[in-house]
Amino acid sequence: MANLATALKNEIARIARKELRDEVASLRKTVTGHRTDIAKLKRELAAASQELRRLRKEVVRNAPPVEAAGQPDVSKFRYSAERLAANRTKLGFSAEDYGLLVGSSGLSIYKWERGVKPRQRFMPALATTFKMGKREAAARLQELKAVAA
Repeated sequence: MANLATALKNEIARIARKELRDEVASLRKTVTGHRTDIAKLKRELAAASQELRRLRKEVVRNAPPVEAAGQPDVSKFRYSAERLAANRTKLGFSAEDYGLLVGSSGLSIYKWERGVKPRQRFMPALATTFKMGKREAAARLQELKAVAA
């Protein structure tokens, strides 16, 4: 009886291996196809990234100067906390009003005056504000308050 049980067990194992081999073969084909698709997509992504870098360089080369676009040249602007406080005092604005003029909050103005450096997106507005006179700044502030109301 033990011999028959062993023979049956071996036959079942052989058939199971054969079935698994067929199943694994089809899975291998599928995986190979997916890997081919992934490699193709990676090549397309690399080509698109290279084209994007080339176009960005071209746009930068052909772009008009920053001053010509209506905004001050921020590359020449040097931020200073003391200068910011002095400018706000010179214009006679509260931190809240100065923040409205620059496009931020009064709390941000206080922080900037204490030495925290503003984010890059606020630099053009700060540069413009430093070039304004008292009357021009007051007129601009009135416009902003009218729009906000």
